[in-house]
Amino acid sequence: MSDAAALPGQPRGGVLSGRATPRAVNVLAPNPSAMTLDGTNTWILAEPGSGLAVVVDPGPLDEAHLRNVVDTAERSGLRVALTLLTHGHPDHAEGAARFAELTRTMVRALDPALMLGDEGLAAGDVIETGGLELRVVPTPGHTADSLSFHLPADRAVLTGDTILGRGTTVVAHPDGRLGDYLDSLRRLRSLTTDDGVHTVLPGHGPVLEDAQGAVEFYLAHRAHRLAQVETAVEDGHRTPGEVVARVYADVDRSLWPAAELSVRAQLEYLGEHGLI
Repeated sequence: MSDAAALPGQPRGGVLSGRATPRAVNVLAPNPSAMTLDGTNTWILAEPGSGLAVVVDPGPLDEAHLRNVVDTAERSGLRVALTLLTHGHPDHAEGAARFAELTRTMVRALDPALMLGDEGLAAGDVIETGGLELRVVPTPGHTADSLSFHLPADRAVLTGDTILGRGTTVVAHPDGRLGDYLDSLRRLRSLTTDDGVHTVLPGHGPVLEDAQGAVEFYLAHRAHRLAQVETAVEDGHRTPGEVVARVYADVDRSLWPAAELSVRAQLEYLGEHGLI
């Protein structure tokens, strides 16, 4: 067994559900898989002493899970006042409309198609609910509509699928773009260096205690994969499938379809920059 402190981002051990910071509680959705890890992290955020909560990523359309999120908030004396989405993938957003019904809340997202109500989300927005402050950070790349939420009072950032608590994420080509993703990682790095963020509250997997270490690992991983893809192309592997078989040979084949999305994004990036 690896020492957690030696792993990228210093993942927190123990039970995934429950309190993560003074203002953040995780309710783990029952949808584990190779892509979702232990399941989707649904975050309940509230200022200590407040009676109002913000929920980020209600998760899949699972009635028991959605009601569990409401019940968990209510047991802490909280009423859910707002629902936010990091992006539109079903494991994060499919249950949002039903959750909005249960809580009588608006759903705010970058993609207008996911909104319920008149307010969306945009870069630089500051959300204030019951004394809680969240700052919207654009982090496209995994998807075009991916956002992160900076929780300054806890020196934390909710990253959706942009940074996971374990492993690395997929650049979901064609919607996701590698150049955007690299810019997003650099934007998150600036939160760690300029704004004192040290905790990552991811969309899947455990909480990370070393946000800067996690970002640096992701940037190094992407640079390494990009070099491998470039070499594979130079060696005559032209199609995405051929590149996946070469570069991801040590990865479980069940993950190859997802890896192919990232390879397509990497090939596009290399082509745009005249490297292949």
